[in-house]
Amino acid sequence: MPESNPIKSMLITGAAGGIGRATVQLFAERGWRVIGIDRAPFGPGFPANGLFIQSDISIGANLESIFEQTRLFTAELHGLVNNAALQITRPLLETSVEDWDAVMASNLRSVFLGIKLAHPLLKAAGGGAIVNVSSVHAVVTSTNIAAYAASKGGMLALTRAVAIEFAPDNIRCNAILPGAVDTPMLRAGLGRGHVHGDNILDRLDNLARKTVNGRVGRPDEIAQTIFFLIDEAQSSFITGQALIVDGGATARLSTE
Repeated sequence: MPESNPIKSMLITGAAGGIGRATVQLFAERGWRVIGIDRAPFGPGFPANGLFIQSDISIGANLESIFEQTRLFTAELHGLVNNAALQITRPLLETSVEDWDAVMASNLRSVFLGIKLAHPLLKAAGGGAIVNVSSVHAVVTSTNIAAYAASKGGMLALTRAVAIEFAPDNIRCNAILPGAVDTPMLRAGLGRGHVHGDNILDRLDNLARKTVNGRVGRPDEIAQTIFFLIDEAQSSFITGQALIVDGGATARLSTE
């Protein structure tokens, strides 16, 4: 069995994507050891003292294997970031049962199973923090994204339940709700009809105008928020909460 290490360790799913990659980089820069999970390869640049596992977490058996490998790498975890997500953009009436189940398996069931499997390692560290990366679609949404929105809403309820049940073990659990952040997933979804524009740059510009700040977010800004909620020194009295990080988009009445 690996020995307890004074260097803090964290695990993040969806590590190869926009927000995930920025989060991996930030935690590594802050001296954490990172275990990264993604169905896609990370490519060059993953921290040398970390562990990257290429795997599809929508399959339960894969999560069991991931945590077997994690336990060989570290005896404890101080942070868990559930960031991986699948977004299927279709009208509700054209969304198949298979589409629905695929989104729920990737975005919600994997979070439930990952939290269960991470609990012993978080408890072994004397406590830690979980951040579930939800979305503004959990509280306000738009057209042709029902399955994704429902999965992210379920994540908020799960966050509150985990915060209550894990508090005796000194494990906090919070969610963040990013708005429009310039990631491959955002760009891929810009053609679903909710933003006008002749091309992707026009659509990004029109989307930016809907925020109070007048721009879309950057992945590193979301990573900073994740770090804040994981870091005990900054957020030790915050648990069971949902923090919207959207440039003020949900602060403005859509009718004005």
